[in-house]
Formats: sequence, C-alpha cells, structure tokens
Amino acid sequence: MTIIVIFIYLALVLAVGTLSHKLFRGTGEDYFVASRSFGPFLLLMSLFGANMTAFAILGASGEAYHEGIGVFALMASSSGLVIPCVFYFIGTRLWALGKRHGYLSQIQYFRQRYDSDALGLVLFVVIAALMIPYILVGLMGSGLTLNQITDGKLPVWLGGLLVCGVTLGYVTYGGMRGTVWVNTFQVLIFMTFGLAAFWVIFKKLGGLENGMAMVAAKHPELLIRGDKIKPLELLSYTCIPLSVGMFPHIFLHWLTARRAETFRWTVVFYPLCIAIVWIPSVLLGVLGSVDFPDLKGPAANSVLVNMIGLYAPGILAGFLAAGVLSAIMNSVDSQTLAISTMFTQDIVCHYRFNDKMTEKQEVWFGRLFTFAVIAATYLLSLVVNRSIFKISVWTFSGFAAMFPVVVAAVFWKRSTKYGALASIASVVILWIYFFTSGTETIGTGGVMPVAVMLLVSAAALIVVSLLSKPPADHVLQKFFHQG
Repeated sequence: MTIIVIFIYLALVLAVGTLSHKLFRGTGEDYFVASRSFGPFLLLMSLFGANMTAFAILGASGEAYHEGIGVFALMASSSGLVIPCVFYFIGTRLWALGKRHGYLSQIQYFRQRYDSDALGLVLFVVIAALMIPYILVGLMGSGLTLNQITDGKLPVWLGGLLVCGVTLGYVTYGGMRGTVWVNTFQVLIFMTFGLAAFWVIFKKLGGLENGMAMVAAKHPELLIRGDKIKPLELLSYTCIPLSVGMFPHIFLHWLTARRAETFRWTVVFYPLCIAIVWIPSVLLGVLGSVDFPDLKGPAANSVLVNMIGLYAPGILAGFLAAGVLSAIMNSVDSQTLAISTMFTQDIVCHYRFNDKMTEKQEVWFGRLFTFAVIAATYLLSLVVNRSIFKISVWTFSGFAAMFPVVVAAVFWKRSTKYGALASIASVVILWIYFFTSGTETIGTGGVMPVAVMLLVSAAALIVVSLLSKPPADHVLQKFFHQG
C-alpha cells in the first residue's frame, strides 16, 4: 500500500508540472523565468521550496541523531534571520537589474557588471562544479527514502531513477512555470505531512515531553549543548546561509517576481516556514537515537524515514514519505533548471550561436542540458556514500565564501573584475585545500573553514580592487544611479 501511495503522489506531481505547459508562450524568457509573472505567494513557495533540500529533512535529522538539538541552532535559527535579509538587500536589487536589462541568469549580470567575459566563464565553471554535489544530495536522499519506507522493496537505484524521471518530465516540459507550480504544491505537501509525522509519532509516545524524557534517560547529552557544538563553530555556521546570495537557482527564482513588492511575503514568512520544517526534523532525529541506537556515520541519514516506518506504517507512511520526497524534489528541479539556463544563455548563446539562435532552439538546449545534468548526477548518486549534512555544508561553504562578490557588485562601485576574480580564486584554492585535507574545524575552537574562506575572499576582493584600475564610467552608469 505504501508503494501505491508513493506512485500516486509522483503521478500527481508530474500532472501538476505538465499542466503548466498550457500557459507556455514558446519563448526563452517564459521557459527560463516564466515571463517574470509570479506574485507574492508563488515567489515565497518557490524560494522556500528551492532552498529546502534533503539537507533540511534527512540531513538535519541525521546530524541531530549524532549531535543533538543544537543542530537547530547551527543552521535553522541563523537561516531564519540571514536569508530574508539577503532576499531583501540583494534579491530585490538583482530583480530590478534583471528586469531592466533582460537577464536570464546570474552569469549575464556578473559578466556585464564587471565587463568581463573571463569572469563570466570562470563563474560558470565554479558554480556548476559546486552545484553537482548539491543536486547529488537530493538524489541520494530520494533513493534512500524510497528504499527505507518500502522496507527495501524499491532498491535505492530504482527510487532515485523514479524521482529523476518525474523531475525531468515536468522541468523539461513546463520549464520555470512547471517547476514553481510543482514547488508550491510540494511545499504545502511536505509542511502538512511533516507536521503530521511529528504529531503522529509523539502522540504514540505519549506526547513531546514523554518522548524527550526517553531521550534524556538514554542520551541526555543530545538535549544540551555541552561540548558537542562549540561557540565558534556555532558562530561559523551563521556564515553558511549567505550562500543563498550566490545560488544560481535562487537568482533565477528572484527574476520570476512580478514587481519588487512581491518580495514582502518572502521576507516576513520565510522564518516561519523554516521553523515548520526544521523543528520536527531535528526533534525526530534526536528521538531516533532511542529506537535506532546503532546508526553510524551516513547511516543516520535514514533515521527520519526509519521513525516514520516504525510509528506510522501503511498508507500514512506513504503520505509521510511523499512529504519527504516533495522537499527533495523541490530543490533538484530548481537546481537543474538553473544550470541548464546558465549553459544555454552563457555558453551556447554567448559563445557559439549568439543572434542566430531562435527562441525554440534556446528552449531545446535547456531541455537537453537538464537531461545531461540529471543523468550524470544520478550515476554519481549510486557510488557516493557520505553524510548528506556534510556534503551540503561543503557545497554551501563554497557559495557562501563567494558572497563578497555579489555584495561588491551590487553596492561597491570601486570593485573591479580583477578583485572579483581574485576573490573567486581564493575560494577555489581554499575549498580544495580544506576539502582534500578533510578539515572540518580549524584549531581547537571549532572555527569552520567557511569562516576563513569568507574572510580571505572579502580581503582579496577589496585589496585587488583597490590596486587595479576602476571600472569604466559607462559600466557604472548602467548599474548605479548617478548623482
């Protein structure tokens, strides 16, 4: 019965996404940014859905299983404050510039803002390289979820393949409009079913207080900060939400807004949406340490699904699994569409076809690259076995460390292409060094690599910009109000 419910859900998702094609206008702008037509509700749902990955559902519960309730403070609390600020101060300004100059990707903006083809190409390569593990997290989570919730009846490879097929179907057919319609549908699903899972499980345990008492009896260290999460580590994690400022899929969703006032709902209600998703995930992860005490390392990624299977079998488990899948698919679709948009606009159109390319050809190149990205990432998901939380943190760290580039582009006239290139180069070098050396914290204080990378990135941008020739006046006039 669980499998039947999941298949019905996936069919509904595909139907919602393909239905949006009825409004398709046949243009590249409509396929990639839905003709910049979305109001406040759709923008809020799409931005939140695009930013909620397996990291927030499976990764958070898996990390809470090992580290305790302090995981909520690591990401959720800081995200609830930092992300809306980035939307307001960065997102609204980039939306206005995107609408004024007709941008369809963030690479187009940076290339013109710094008047540099080389910068655009470097950014494309770095962003695409960081996006692959981000998409990988979603596909790993989907295969794991379907395998666990069906008691192994659906192999991990088949579960991931099903999600890939459904996602590929509505993204390539419906474009951004199909993606956002599905995002909205799935955000409502995973919020509803996430709260339902929380309520059902704790009701069977006699309430939240009784459930936490069970944890306190066996693993009291998970309910207090203690030495598990150090203050500097906690402070370092506040840097990670800055990554939304450089996420290509978030930039793409910003461009879909109808007008600047559309962002108001997102700024106000985003923290509430985070609380609705993260609180149940973290608490159920902590509770899982009682029922499943021997999960080691990445195996803890499955603790939430195990809890659902234990306390809510049958049809309800199918519905709750659908909620987990919805969160995962919401990010995979936006991420693949963003990469395909950049490839089409910033590589194919910019370097090869230019004005010769028709609107129809743009759409088809976008579809083909979407297929290529999903296929390649799916194959990687079959061989990678690492913590979803840790893969996500490394991906976020790379994007967060590039945040000074977008801040400087938007607010600092004196910033130059050489400063931006120096900043990006510092991020790449430090990211590779820390990742290959397995460095998760620096020194004994718990400082994370992202904090060091962010500081070096900002310093490189400022110093090199001041040492290099200022941008030309015609460039500044295009992006800044004069006088």
